[in-house]
Amino acid sequence: MMHTAVGWHVELEFQEDDQETRSVALVRLPDGSEVRAHGHATRHHTDSNQPRVGEEIAGARALNELAMQLLTKAHSEIDQASGRTSHPIHV
Repeated sequence: MMHTAVGWHVELEFQEDDQETRSVALVRLPDGSEVRAHGHATRHHTDSNQPRVGEEIAGARALNELAMQLLTKAHSEIDQASGRTSHPIHV
């Protein structure tokens, strides 16, 4: 039987204007460390102004970068604990 030991809350914030959306994703880990990543979306001048779509794209890109940073962090911790270089972690 599996038990939930911790929960993570990811925060996303957005800054927008008529042409672009920028996002920041942040997760605070139980060890007190924070991992932060950024995303960006640019609206093509012929597209209609749909702020939610820009948020979804910029947010997804920030979350993707956050995931990659977490994988890199975990990979480094595996190497430190084992004292050797481990196999790459693939998405």
